[in-house]
Parts: sequence; C-alpha cells; structure tokens
Amino acid sequence: MSKTYSISELAAEFDVTTRSIRFYEDQGLLHPSRRGQTRIYSSKDRVRLKLILRGKRLGFSLAETRELFDLWDDSLSGSEKQLQLLLKTINGKRAELEQQLKDIAMVQLELDNAESRCLEALSELESKKQMTAE
Repeated sequence: MSKTYSISELAAEFDVTTRSIRFYEDQGLLHPSRRGQTRIYSSKDRVRLKLILRGKRLGFSLAETRELFDLWDDSLSGSEKQLQLLLKTINGKRAELEQQLKDIAMVQLELDNAESRCLEALSELESKKQMTAE
C-alpha cells in the first residue's frame, strides 16, 4: 500500500496553507480521494504539489503547469511533445528574466543619476548657506 497524506501534513511539509492546496485541487492540479469529508492525498499528489510550487518559484503559471501535467498524464511516461513544451516554456521564462534584469539595470542607473542630482543640489544649497552666513 502506498503512503497517503492528509492536507495538513502536506501543508506543513511544503509550508503552504491548506487553502492553497484546496485551490490547486479546485484548479484540477491535485486529485485527492475522499474518505467522508477527509481528503486523502497520494504520493502522486505530493509530487504534483512539489512540482506546482517549484514551477511557481520559476514563474510558471498554473495554466502552464496544468498543460505539462496533462501532457504527462496522456503519455504516462512523458513524451517528446511534453519535453519540447517544457523547453519552450523554460526559454520563455529565461527571456522574461533577462528583460527584467535589463529593466532593473536601467532603473538602477536612473536612481544613480537622480541621487547624483540630489547630492549636487544639496551641495549647492549648503554653499549658498555658507555664503549668506558670511
């Protein structure tokens, strides 16, 4: 018999709320069985939750994660189609991150310029104060 997990066990293990886990279930990403009102999560659900959270950290949308899961479920062992989609998604995320890095560098440059202008203006004000004090 394979190991099963309660929602609270998974929530504690992955440091997420039970509400988040129920949300992923509502989105069709997790499929626990039920014993009365109690959700029983399988090892497969546990792995899926781990992948959902990893994908989230990498910037994958839930729709992208669902698409990958669907492809995997269709083939049971993965497929060339799934791997190609994953590579395409990874390349897209990498391009987004590279653009964000460029944007951050530009904002840093603008902040540096604004800081320099402020320091120059303060210096000029200080010089004027000293001149009027003399």
